[in-house]
Order: sequence, then C-alpha cells, then structure tokens
Amino acid sequence: MPSEKQQIELAIPINVIWDFIRDANNWAPLVPGYIQHEQINENIITWEFKSDLGIMKKKVSLIIDIKEWNEPTRISFELRRSNEKYIGEGYVEAHAVNQKKTLLTGFLEINASGALGSFANSLFKNAIPKSSEEVASAIASKLEEFNER
Repeated sequence: MPSEKQQIELAIPINVIWDFIRDANNWAPLVPGYIQHEQINENIITWEFKSDLGIMKKKVSLIIDIKEWNEPTRISFELRRSNEKYIGEGYVEAHAVNQKKTLLTGFLEINASGALGSFANSLFKNAIPKSSEEVASAIASKLEEFNER
C-alpha cells in the first residue's frame, strides 16, 4: 500500500494549528487539483479534486470520515469513494515543542482495489510523496497567514 509521512516544525502555537485544522474550509482547498468540498457534519467531509497521476487523469470524489478528534493533538480519518468501502486512511498529529513551536505530522496511506488496483497503486506510490510535499508546504504557508490574524 502506498503511503507517505510528512513532518514539519512550525513557529506557531499548537492551539492556533488546531483552530486551523478543525475547519475544513482552511485546508481542503490546498490540495492540488481542488474543485470543491462540503462539510456534511462534524465527522464527514466530501471532497472533489482533479487527480493527475501522469497517464491517469480524472475527477476524484472522496468522502473523508473523521474517526478521531483528540483536541489539540490528533485527528485520524478514513478515505472512501461514494461507491466503495475503503481506499485509505491517515492522521494529522500536533506535538507542542514549546509554547510557540509545534511539530506537525501528517500520514496518508492509499490502497486501490479492483481491476486496476495494482496499476493505480504503482502510480500512487510515485504521486503521493510529491503531492504530500505540496500539501505540507501549502498548509505551512496558510498556517503562517492564519497565525498572523
């Protein structure tokens, strides 16, 4: 199963990071290819984006099912498509280094299944690290803006 873990230390207090992460409107648009998202309830978010895996380009609709909210340190989730049970999972963890610094860790694992599952997984293996770096950088920049408010 393709997976990726990213860590970044930010000069931002953990409570500011939590305030940012708890609202999907802050981070959902930062994913490459973002089209739209909708917060169904506090645990379900639908998300649409254009996927570009080299030779495989298509519109992807995902449901993010939040499994755990442990304020202010951890959010874990599962990903699925509306017509499938499970395609992945992940988490975001925040660890206060001190009152003004936080270590932010994100993890994502994807497991495509079906007729093209192994092919898609090989594409994900290359695409997830690049996409994760882009998302981590975008979130860090947006968090710095958010912190200045």
